[in-house]
Amino acid sequence: MTIFVSTDWLAGQQGAPDLVILDASLFLPGTPRDARAEFETAHIPGAAFMDLPTLADPADPVPGQLPPDDMMTQRMQALGVNADSRIVVYDNSPTHSAARGWFMARVYGLGASAAILDGGLPKWVAEGHPTASGVPAIAPGNAVARLDRTYVRSKADILANLDSGDAQLLDARGAGRFTGAEAEPRPGMASGHIPGSRNIPSSAFFTADNRMKQGDELRRLLLDAGTDFDRPIITTCGSGVTAAIILAGLESLGKADVALYDGSWSEWGFDPATPKATGAA
Repeated sequence: MTIFVSTDWLAGQQGAPDLVILDASLFLPGTPRDARAEFETAHIPGAAFMDLPTLADPADPVPGQLPPDDMMTQRMQALGVNADSRIVVYDNSPTHSAARGWFMARVYGLGASAAILDGGLPKWVAEGHPTASGVPAIAPGNAVARLDRTYVRSKADILANLDSGDAQLLDARGAGRFTGAEAEPRPGMASGHIPGSRNIPSSAFFTADNRMKQGDELRRLLLDAGTDFDRPIITTCGSGVTAAIILAGLESLGKADVALYDGSWSEWGFDPATPKATGAA
């Protein structure tokens, strides 16, 4: 299974015993929408609600950090994920948070494969595909989550990279937050970006019908922002969600040496000791 699957493909796979569909909708703090309530109102038939905001390490002061293996295992089994499942993740969110769900499925080694539904619920609904309501009954799965940190970076890694310059940093936040012209949504957080970063707002990765840009169009977007395809890349954002969009896009172009800084600006911007830059890249 490729990183992105189409709505038509998913419609044709509906009911397959090894298919697990996960709703990974998530809204930024302060957004007047409730992802769980919206799921119960309308979701793709057979889908389960991933509940990304609660799927995080409760012992880590940085919000939204990857959870312990046992917590991830328990949640995925409750969502019906088996060792041989084909997982398809979608969202109904302007943050395009399905990429984070897909990233988590992959770094924990879940299922036989994982993919993102290209266009998400908006495209599914626009094309007249059916939806279901309520809370589905799910048969427990047997998946076991084991975090592989190959594709995850820490604050210590980023600090070391500032000295080495080995990897290029790509920041998925909006331009105003990147330059520091806009205040961060979390009180007490500094503005700006990690020194040396390039900025590609995550919204720029999508077409008018909510699909991810592909091929030459995607490559041009990345190159125009100063992406150096000859270096390893670390993606960042506000809290590790939209950074997964850049990572998925790069991987779809065959770029394999890409990792995600899980703490992102939620960690970096709150630490008075970390160096910060403002203005354009």
